[in-house]
Amino acid sequence: MDAISQRFEHLIDRVREHRPTENPDPIRKAWDFCVRFHEGQMRASGEPYIVHPLEVAEVLAEMKLDATAIAAGLLHDAVEDTPVTSDEIAAEFGEQVAHIVEGVTKIDKIQFANREDRQAENVRKMLLAMVSDVRVVLIKLADRLHNMRTLEHLKPERQEAIARETLDIYAPLAHRLGMGKVRGELEDLAFRYTDPVSYQQVAEAVEARRVDGEQFMAHVEETIVEQLREHNIEARVEWRIKRLYSIWQKLQKAQVSVDQVFDLLAIRIITRDKTGCYAALGLIHMLWRPVPGRVKDFIAIPRANLYQSLHTTVMGENGHQFEVQIRTEEMHRIAEEGIAAHWKYKAGESVISARDEQRLAWVRQLVDWQREMTDPNEFLSSLKMDLYPDEVYTFTPRGKVVIVPADGTPVDFAYTVHTEVGHTCVGAKVNGRMVPLRTKLRNGDIVEIVTQNGHTPSRDWLTFAKSPRARNKIKHWLNENQRLRAIDVGRKLLEREARKFKVPMNRIEDGDLVRLAGDYGLATATDLLAGIGFGKQSARQVLNRLAPELLSSHGEEMPEETSDTAAAAMSEAVRKLHLTGSDSLQVEGQNDLLVYRARCCNPIRGEEIVGYVTRGKGVAVHARSCPNVQNLLYESDRRIDVEWAPTASEIAGRAQRYPVRITVHCDDRSGMLKEMTAIISSDDTNIRAVETRDGANGEAIVEFVVEAEDVRHLSRMVTGLRRLPGVREVQRAQKV
Repeated sequence: MDAISQRFEHLIDRVREHRPTENPDPIRKAWDFCVRFHEGQMRASGEPYIVHPLEVAEVLAEMKLDATAIAAGLLHDAVEDTPVTSDEIAAEFGEQVAHIVEGVTKIDKIQFANREDRQAENVRKMLLAMVSDVRVVLIKLADRLHNMRTLEHLKPERQEAIARETLDIYAPLAHRLGMGKVRGELEDLAFRYTDPVSYQQVAEAVEARRVDGEQFMAHVEETIVEQLREHNIEARVEWRIKRLYSIWQKLQKAQVSVDQVFDLLAIRIITRDKTGCYAALGLIHMLWRPVPGRVKDFIAIPRANLYQSLHTTVMGENGHQFEVQIRTEEMHRIAEEGIAAHWKYKAGESVISARDEQRLAWVRQLVDWQREMTDPNEFLSSLKMDLYPDEVYTFTPRGKVVIVPADGTPVDFAYTVHTEVGHTCVGAKVNGRMVPLRTKLRNGDIVEIVTQNGHTPSRDWLTFAKSPRARNKIKHWLNENQRLRAIDVGRKLLEREARKFKVPMNRIEDGDLVRLAGDYGLATATDLLAGIGFGKQSARQVLNRLAPELLSSHGEEMPEETSDTAAAAMSEAVRKLHLTGSDSLQVEGQNDLLVYRARCCNPIRGEEIVGYVTRGKGVAVHARSCPNVQNLLYESDRRIDVEWAPTASEIAGRAQRYPVRITVHCDDRSGMLKEMTAIISSDDTNIRAVETRDGANGEAIVEFVVEAEDVRHLSRMVTGLRRLPGVREVQRAQKV
């Protein structure tokens, strides 16, 4: 028996161990199927492809999932990478397995305009399938986990793209499902490829403190075990060093050194029941002095993903600070495994507990919202924001907990309570005092929303609303309201043209409008009227198509509209007018539109960009990462594809350069500025301006305005600066 077959037998043994009553036959059948259809296929690592589905199945077995899930895990790539169809899977293994495999399978047969649209549709498809069977996302997470473990075998650009998607979507998804163990491994693996310099710096800093830290924590563990025994508190104790990505996030957020990350070292006390948790907390505070403001009770108020634990940071000997987490065995299992902790099945059907239903409520809500989103990038942005929110816990006057994102406002609170409460919100009382709607809420605030019948959302709310629910509801209302106005304007424009040429409107039937709408590629007559109102179609041309014989009697017949009418109308509205620095941009498929780089983000060559039609100014080009993009693109009709075009200087062999502002946080020491300017100048980079100022914690802040050719040129500069001893962080500022 070869090594791979032995591993499969070990998988069967593990399933029997975790689920003694489980029939492993579906797993064996799926394995034989995989071996047959993946025969001869190899992975980028050079190993047989069959190893990948086997690894995925092993992860699922470790989660203690049922035979149906493990069989589907073995088959998850069958439709995508072999000639097998979903119908064949259903015939061989049943509809349930086929549904799961279909939910995991990526959409490859549809042509998308760009990578973002494809990514959005694949995620949307997975979430839709996940609503009816959560095993879809568990298999997807297992699949992504093994892919990340073997990512070193791919090309660097693929490594970074997959790692970035993991950090943006899959790790946060594991977090929302409470799967702390999977989330932590995904984040650390992705961090290694998205920012290798920072990864190395954090890893070295942790390693330098490891020996002392381990000795200190061993002493603390011994002390706690002894004290727990003396006070008759049944519990076990373990400790860990914080994960690298979590440390880096703390460093970024607080702009501090590794020494100031309080929970770099953490002790876990795992008790039998809740009473033991609070007894252990009191004992810890008797032994060591608690750090003010660092005590958190997630047992009384669980996090949105149902995580429960007591957290406290205490001051140990010689000024050593460390975190203590106290939870029950049940809470610990849920914190590590999340929704997979209570997976059950009955007669082939999954049975989800009430707690797990609560975990999935946000997914069902998101699926409802996505029906209102036509822009894939808007969908992905809302998903990312909703997957990994920093949470603020607020209360209604009756004591109900309402969770809003960090920096959330009363508008976010109102929409969390109910859509109509949000729409009709005119003011808010926080802790009994009237406050502006843009006020940032804090933990423990008691919020009361003041409403008024007939009041409607304001476009300004988008500038401070944080939660995806609030933003999507506001955008949806604005879009619908604007569409209704456009339909009314379109109808009036058509009637005005009809009066001008004495065309009786009663001669134009609804069926004629519907038929003409179809000619324009629109679904309904109201879509056609809205198009006239938005200026996409000409009222004169529509009237000419509806009643050509009546217009021809006035000698006013218009030429037939071509498929390029909308583009021609747009180019007529915004004639070409070159601006400084914009000659390297062009609208996809158009060569006579005014385009200019948005001043809020100043995109440079190589960045992913998006255009937005601004009335009377042309097309503003933003970086996709620009924070203003999501506020602007709620009118998806005004989005337009743009691309980088060769410039005259580049054709002549001289690359165009763009001003970029870089902010460096570093130690305040002699010679630092000289070393930084040497790094920047070594790449033949011109420095336009330098400004220095003092920062917190004895650091210096240096701001450079440099000329960069493209994203790679800028990345080389940033990497070089980060490698300098004493440099804590290097960031690119949006505005120059």
